[in-house]
Amino acid sequence: MLYKELQPADTYMIRLPYSFSDYDRQLLTLFYQPIVGAEAISLYLTFWADGEGKNNDQWTHYHLMNVLGFPVGKIFQARITLEAIGLLRSFKKTENNERAFYYELSAPLDAESFLKDPLLSMFLLNKVGENAYKQLRNRFIQPTKWKEGFSDVSRTFMDVFKPSTKTGNTISNDEQFESKARKSSIPFYYEGFDFALLQDGLSEQLVPKSALTLEAKEVIAKLAFLYKLNPIDMQKVVILALDDELQLSESRIKKACADFYKLTVSKNAPIIQKIVEIKTPALLNTTPLTKEEELIHYLETTAPIDVLKDIANGKEPILADVQLANHFVTHFKMPVGVVNVLLQYVLLRTDMKLTKNYAEKIASHWMRKDVQTAKEAMELARNEHEQYTKWKNEGSKQKTYTKKPTREEKVPDWFYKKDGETKQSGKETNGIQNIDEERRQLLAELGVTKR
Repeated sequence: MLYKELQPADTYMIRLPYSFSDYDRQLLTLFYQPIVGAEAISLYLTFWADGEGKNNDQWTHYHLMNVLGFPVGKIFQARITLEAIGLLRSFKKTENNERAFYYELSAPLDAESFLKDPLLSMFLLNKVGENAYKQLRNRFIQPTKWKEGFSDVSRTFMDVFKPSTKTGNTISNDEQFESKARKSSIPFYYEGFDFALLQDGLSEQLVPKSALTLEAKEVIAKLAFLYKLNPIDMQKVVILALDDELQLSESRIKKACADFYKLTVSKNAPIIQKIVEIKTPALLNTTPLTKEEELIHYLETTAPIDVLKDIANGKEPILADVQLANHFVTHFKMPVGVVNVLLQYVLLRTDMKLTKNYAEKIASHWMRKDVQTAKEAMELARNEHEQYTKWKNEGSKQKTYTKKPTREEKVPDWFYKKDGETKQSGKETNGIQNIDEERRQLLAELGVTKR
């Protein structure tokens, strides 16, 4: 369940290990965005902007929901996508049942490293097409023809400097520092490839172990993943890739693997796609959603400020209502779906007035019941409707009035819904309707008994 991974009330801080430049922005937009999508890049750019404040500020993920306009589920999807592509590292700490995250942004690979990576280059080619791919390569990779006829006459450090006989200041090397070096590849863990099986079928005379360098192993593992080849297949690829000196270069391994794939599997290039998705139970069904399931999906994936706006027929909600909704999410740490059910229920029960004390009393009850989903909140509102009505009436008793028959008060549409069907609230009569009798019938249909 998503709430076990991330909740809007969870806090986070940003760390920028080094300064980013306009060149990084171009790489993010033109190289990474086609692969990870606009939502992931929007999250990265928001982290970048927040992190440049350098005040070590702390935010909640609810802040991200309001800035990006994404539900928390999409923010989580965007986050893990950035982690997988090597643009983000996430660190979590749990203390006193509260979660805090530290997000460290990583710089994008430079254009040359990106285009040399067999996974990233193939992924990008599949996304943008051959013509756009060539344009990007020509734009960022400069030709080396200008070097023709020139020789490098640059001096080395030792040509210009030498140690002095004078004594200088000493520094301590005891402190531990983190490296700010930029990564040159994506976080792909090639240890998962069975190199023992690969080497078992290769004789030392034909393929010396010295040829299987760390760099060569990484390329082999990535290409095996890309082309879905097993270690036995990769034995043939390695033999094809050996040069005259029995060494393996990156370019020769790539070419040999592509040739082997075309000859034995398919002439069409392989395609990489995302497979990691967080799916809600409703989305796992192949059958059409009922109206109640559609409503639950809406409540679970919509920010409370948008629910307030929808209830008011598109009008901007007043600041006090927004602050109260935010208070439930950030202070009470209630899931967004539960807050949305609470807002709907209270507003329609109190003639569109979001009464703070009444809302907090129901919220406190739901927290003690450990309500985590919109569906649970809806069921509890149905079952405890009589009790909530008493609380409402207790809070509104300011004057004594003569009791007169009144019309049935409004409740949300979902209150009458069971399994996607709308329950009838009463039967028409030719005379004056008995309000108390209708209410008893309605509660009996809902399975609610007076306590």
